[in-house]
Amino acid sequence: MNRRELMLLLGGAMTAGRALRAQQKAMPVIGFLGVASPGRNPALVAAFHQGLSETGYVEGQNVAIEYRWAESHYDRLPALAADLVGRKVDLIVAFGGIPAALAAKSATSTIPIVFSVGDPVDLGLVAGLARPSGNLTGVSTMAPELSPKRLELLSELVPRVGVIALLVNPNNSNTERIIGDMQNAARAKAVQLHILKAGTESEIDAAFATLVQQQAGALVVGGDPFFQGRREQFVALASRHGVPAIYYSREFAAAGGLISYGTSFTAVNRQVGVYAGKFLKGAKPADLPVQQPRSARG
Repeated sequence: MNRRELMLLLGGAMTAGRALRAQQKAMPVIGFLGVASPGRNPALVAAFHQGLSETGYVEGQNVAIEYRWAESHYDRLPALAADLVGRKVDLIVAFGGIPAALAAKSATSTIPIVFSVGDPVDLGLVAGLARPSGNLTGVSTMAPELSPKRLELLSELVPRVGVIALLVNPNNSNTERIIGDMQNAARAKAVQLHILKAGTESEIDAAFATLVQQQAGALVVGGDPFFQGRREQFVALASRHGVPAIYYSREFAAAGGLISYGTSFTAVNRQVGVYAGKFLKGAKPADLPVQQPRSARG
């Protein structure tokens, strides 16, 4: 091989390398901000990927995803969100309800954000459901509105029970609203409501022990991403203590729980994936209304 042939070969290799780098750079990047742990809710992550694929995007083929997991430590979310913004992702998926959505909103006012929360208007995430405005949109799970209905259903299921417990996560910013709404519902049904709080696995165990000591005859589990990843623990404890419990998502019932009333989070996260794909195709958050899936018993 002479000098001229060698230079042509090297030049071709450099051109091919630049083309490959340009192709890699052109692949859009989704920032995935997760509240819990990657192994806690594989079905929900799979539902997100399903929705994404319905719009023509498959991870590793034509879209890259940067995952950040808070491991149920909500205080880590702001730093994780800021890291995704610093990496200049094309959009952020706030996976895990209110804490992730608020952290993402605080981190950027320009990068599109897809969320799934209870009442996005009340939380100040969007101006309205039909016209979100700003850089956020997604799915409303209607979680706060459904909490009193769960107490009503449970009291009908066990009508002779005079004391019902409510278990909530004190780290969730929506907890006080849930407690207030449930206290009103309890007064309307003429039952006593005991409030129990748990933010760790050991505190969940302790809450069930307290529930038995207080002679609560039934339990309403408040909606929370941390609880979602510990369905088996809840179901096992409710069975062990013989406490009828109602949950906020059908995934608990699928895990063996007595009854649930609420949104299917599988359907919610599929829709989040669909919206993420639409963003990648050029849609703007303000043009995509906040979706409201139907609720169902499980």
